[in-house]
Amino acid sequence: MTERFSNHELASLRDELLQSGLDSWQAAEFISNFLSGRGYGVSSHGAREAATRIESVGCSFESMHRELEKLALVM
Repeated sequence: MTERFSNHELASLRDELLQSGLDSWQAAEFISNFLSGRGYGVSSHGAREAATRIESVGCSFESMHRELEKLALVM
């Protein structure tokens, strides 16, 4: 499987999420914007679930990468 996001993109997103102090709903919106800005479709419900799962494991790079790869819908 080809990875859709570079390590640099993911590291930047992770840093923004950790430093911004967003709640899960806001983080889901931020994630949605990240994906749509790169040409991917995203379900709002899926983004909220992904944000919650990412948050529950401490926003680890690996978990975030896994969640975004599953969440991004090719348009």
